[in-house]
Amino acid sequence: MVATVKELRQQEERRPITQLGVGVVSRNVVDATIDLAIKHGVYLTLIASRRQIDMDDLGAGYVEGWDAERLAEHVRSRGGEDYVLLGRDHGGPWQNPAENDLDADAAMASSIRSFQADIDSGFGFLHIDPSVSPNGRPDEHTVLERMATLYRECWAYAASVGADIAFEVGPEEQASIHSSMERPRRMLTMLRDLCSAESLPTPTYAVVQTGTLVMERRNVGSIDLPYRVKGQPPSEVFLPEVLRMLNGFGVQLKQHNTDYLSTEILSWHPLLGIHAANVAPEYGVVETLTLLQVLESRGLDELAERFLQLAYDTRKWEKWMIEGTTTSDRDRSIIAGHYAFSMPEVREIKDEADQVLGRTAETTVDELLQTAIRASLMRYLTAFRLVNA
Repeated sequence: MVATVKELRQQEERRPITQLGVGVVSRNVVDATIDLAIKHGVYLTLIASRRQIDMDDLGAGYVEGWDAERLAEHVRSRGGEDYVLLGRDHGGPWQNPAENDLDADAAMASSIRSFQADIDSGFGFLHIDPSVSPNGRPDEHTVLERMATLYRECWAYAASVGADIAFEVGPEEQASIHSSMERPRRMLTMLRDLCSAESLPTPTYAVVQTGTLVMERRNVGSIDLPYRVKGQPPSEVFLPEVLRMLNGFGVQLKQHNTDYLSTEILSWHPLLGIHAANVAPEYGVVETLTLLQVLESRGLDELAERFLQLAYDTRKWEKWMIEGTTTSDRDRSIIAGHYAFSMPEVREIKDEADQVLGRTAETTVDELLQTAIRASLMRYLTAFRLVNA
């Protein structure tokens, strides 16, 4: 890829902004991101989890069956390489369920191969997150040991092939913002010492909880609440403390779970000092809702029901449910819709709809979906001051 972290940094120098990481949840989301980056001359990052994009011998991913190189080639094929960076989201052992039967050594080796494939494919960002295992969260000492190993191995490989990469570090802990900062402080202290001793580059981003949490189809974290939460300091008190800590390490703040926040709070992100933020499931829900609207408003209810059943049967909605939820089956299908987009059966549904509706090349179902996704992306681009309102 031509676009690099250097371009992101130059983008930040113009005015206070928040960089946007767009989750690779579907081909349409990828294409809409590329289109807007080119149109507005803005640098954006596509972030891919190992469930979405990975090596073929691990089953590739649920998005188009792409591995890292095929994703990179798709971006190049649409002329997006000058403005779109590729980033690995949550790379590490057992982050791909295909590794669940592997022991620790084998899972680490597999995750290193995955990172090397990312580097070979031109990924500019690598998020190192060794915080999961098939048996629950490893203890902090183990997490830090594995992070140091992965950090060292990734940089050594990148240097050996002349690749320009940057690092994001930290687990995505779903904790409230009153949680102690001592865990990320210990992580960054370890990495500072490692980088100093071995002449490694320092991380660009650290993932620290800011009071965001996505469940079902809303953000249930405290950052956007209009009232105080007992036992939790408000974000405007906590965030400066986080930023002071990160600034002491020369690291920027990356926020995860930014989906569904109000436009008002999003517009405060650049001024609050949130350097970058990731959004993923919201775009999948936007695409799913638009598909259902296109089908059902044209009387194609049978096609809509086929899609809803395919999405429901993935069972991927289970991870997003709030305890004791009364969410309907339809809503569960909507939450899981993007996990089904790459299925041949969904392609058939879209083709049938295009034939029935007599679509032109400019008004296919996919083009209508991309129009809706671009509108959703623009909410973030304007709020984050990446694009003028």
